[in-house]
Amino acid sequence: MLRGAVQPYAWGSREALPRIMGMPPTGEPQAELWLGAHPRRPSILRRSGEDCPLDQVIAADPVGELGADVARTFGDELPFLLKILAVAQPLSLQAHPTKRQAQAGFDAEDHQGISVDADHRSYRDRNHKPELVCALEPFTAFCGFRPPSSAAELLGSLGVSPLDPAIGLLRENRADRALRWLLERPYPAAAEIAHQVASACARPGPFPDERQWAVRIGEQHPGDVGVAIALLLNLVRLEPGEALYLGAGNLHVYLHGVAVEIMANSDNVLRGGLSVKHVDVPALLEVVDCRPDDVPVVAPDGPYFTFRPPVPDFCLTRIEVSGSVQCHPTGPEIVLCASGNVSAAGYEIVGGGAVWLPAGTGEYEVAGAGLVFRAQTN
Repeated sequence: MLRGAVQPYAWGSREALPRIMGMPPTGEPQAELWLGAHPRRPSILRRSGEDCPLDQVIAADPVGELGADVARTFGDELPFLLKILAVAQPLSLQAHPTKRQAQAGFDAEDHQGISVDADHRSYRDRNHKPELVCALEPFTAFCGFRPPSSAAELLGSLGVSPLDPAIGLLRENRADRALRWLLERPYPAAAEIAHQVASACARPGPFPDERQWAVRIGEQHPGDVGVAIALLLNLVRLEPGEALYLGAGNLHVYLHGVAVEIMANSDNVLRGGLSVKHVDVPALLEVVDCRPDDVPVVAPDGPYFTFRPPVPDFCLTRIEVSGSVQCHPTGPEIVLCASGNVSAAGYEIVGGGAVWLPAGTGEYEVAGAGLVFRAQTN
């Protein structure tokens, strides 16, 4: 069995994770359940009556736990991290680096003598952090740049004259320069833009859904110009079962909902605002991709469906179990029960429960009734 680690970030729901895990609420936010071997919060594996962090179990026998192919490709680390997200308030405005950018950024901060645990550190590891999110309940996000003409129309509809330079750049198809202009406003000017945008969005007008979310962001982060930047992005709503993939450089803000998320085994988050955590505008501008991206939503075409992103680190299989399903692993897996009551490879798991299946487990059965996710390499 695998025991995950709960992260109590301030934006987290106080009810969703306890409800999923069948536990009483603590009264505190519970934002993420981590299932994996990230050194910051590794899951605890119970095996032969003893508990041990999963990263230590893998490091002691990488070939036995990961399999020769995965160990050869990724070394002695599990290449993915699985989470349940419970988002009650908008997260930070953020993007993630490529592997090359992460390696360079991590080494540069090491060279500067910045501790890897320092609050003002941007790069926590040398890995990239592509991610895929699959909704358990309706899930909403701003992500990927909308066409510059659409962004110009949206911002122009607000009637906020201090935004005119950014709107002009958008009309020239220069979303990159518009983003830079907004991020680099000195504080008094940035705060004034933020206040005017939030006030304008509270009035009726076109793009009503985007306006509604901007009001909520402005209430949570008054005076943060990120409220205007969020409106440069697509507003995406996932229904349960639907998923979206966010590659390196995709600027995004998760807004509300509950989802299963899988990502490369990294904690590199470059923030541009909407957060009390470290904001690093130069680092964000180095990695962000401002090309228009409609971020296609993928819907499962049946009760057994695998989401395969364009990276080797992970894929995610969603299974609506009613009876039994045979599974054929090709490497190590984490099997998560998101709801219901099932058995997987002989282990009984209920909502929020998970098991670690090392490489070489062989064919196994998932039986019972519930919603199950298999996290694997791709």
